[in-house]
Amino acid sequence: MNIHSIARTTPLSRGLIAQRRKAGVTEAVVGAQLGIDRKTVRKWVRRHRLEGDAGLRDRSSRPHRTPTALAADWRAAVEALRRVRFTQAQIAAVLQLSKSRVQRTVASLGLAKLRALEPPVPANRYERKRPGEMIHVDTKKLGRFFQPGHRVTGDRRSSGRLKGKKGYEVLHIAIDDRTRLAYAELLRDEKGPTCADFLRRAARFYSRHGIRHIERVMSDNGSGYRSADFKQALHDLAARHKRTRPYTPRTNGKAERFIQTLLRLWAYVRPYNSSDERAAALDPWMRWYNRQRPHGSLDRKAPIEMLQQLRRDNVMGDHS
Repeated sequence: MNIHSIARTTPLSRGLIAQRRKAGVTEAVVGAQLGIDRKTVRKWVRRHRLEGDAGLRDRSSRPHRTPTALAADWRAAVEALRRVRFTQAQIAAVLQLSKSRVQRTVASLGLAKLRALEPPVPANRYERKRPGEMIHVDTKKLGRFFQPGHRVTGDRRSSGRLKGKKGYEVLHIAIDDRTRLAYAELLRDEKGPTCADFLRRAARFYSRHGIRHIERVMSDNGSGYRSADFKQALHDLAARHKRTRPYTPRTNGKAERFIQTLLRLWAYVRPYNSSDERAAALDPWMRWYNRQRPHGSLDRKAPIEMLQQLRRDNVMGDHS
């Protein structure tokens, strides 16, 4: 926290302190008027007398001298050893410094955690050339409810969940890698037959928009996507199945990102009275997303606009 953001005085009120004292108002009265003690009144009067208005401005609270701070060459030695993965105890032993001094120095360098020494993970950004070359699919469980839940009321004691039922519905999504054209449904579960039927309906949706052939489908390793029913749906569509690497959700990042957008701008954007009301809002939201919402990775175009541009540029080739 910036200490100046919670200060009792500001440069303007400090000038007022100096003016009132100059006018003969006592320290006690000035302090009572501004809610500060007499010591603070004396401090600002003294600074104004010595430095003028410049002395009333905010300044760093850092001390002018830090006798216990390590010299620059010692700090460099600590950093060099840390970057070759010496522990803080080992650094203290090698340089014959106290552990607390090493800890403060390492922390000030931003190297307190060994993970800070790891190279940054490169952005896994890629984009297919043609619509239909890769379709990402994924699922997300959503709680069912018949009255506003804790996100709206702030009270977790009354959940609003449907009693006597499982209390969940599953959002299934498909998104085209090149155009971000998306399709979504709320279904009862994420079992193999459900995932397979969803993929077939998604393929019909893409076909209606000119994407006649889906070449590849990327999914995670969920049981529904490993089922014989899903394999049969892929076979019927003449599509190859690509799976994400285990525990590496970013390899299906476009689906993950689209789900986060759905949750933020559809599922939790307003307080629905029931899950049925939320479900009814899904199709209009999807039309807005596909036809009107500007997409940052598409030069601020909506998915349908990008699809139309690719068709004009004849990028779709044999897939249109």
